[in-house]
Amino acid sequence: MSTIPTIAGQLDAKGLKIAIVATRFNDFIVDRLVGGAVDYLERHGLADENMLLVRIPGAFELPLICRKLAASGKYDGIVALGAVIRGATPHFDYVCAEASKGIAHTMLEFDTPIGFGLLTCDTIDQAIERAGSKAGNKGCEAAAAMLETIRVMEQL
Repeated sequence: MSTIPTIAGQLDAKGLKIAIVATRFNDFIVDRLVGGAVDYLERHGLADENMLLVRIPGAFELPLICRKLAASGKYDGIVALGAVIRGATPHFDYVCAEASKGIAHTMLEFDTPIGFGLLTCDTIDQAIERAGSKAGNKGCEAAAAMLETIRVMEQL
């Protein structure tokens, strides 16, 4: 057994305030991600009254809304959920890149953990796999990463 001092986040959501930002575009996928995130947070002690679900048009708007929520200081963490599925134009590349960059920038600017649950898939089948079938539920995983990060930051 190692004697290295270690900081690790406990997966306990009691007492936290969490915002979930979810896109309406591709909602047949995103609704499953929301379900996974909510289920995870509830199972780890987060009360419904300490959750806020914000619905927005699409992935390109995720950074703006996450930034507004982080700047408010009302939330310990945010879960950003959406699904972008590649089409026949380069639009996919621009949306994915800017949404990812904006979310990361917001997290660093406000020291607010943001669970990254934006699916960037080549096909609908890949999105379905990541929304609760073969590849698990990325909404659940985004909520878990956010929660663990909150608890690690409390110890730093």
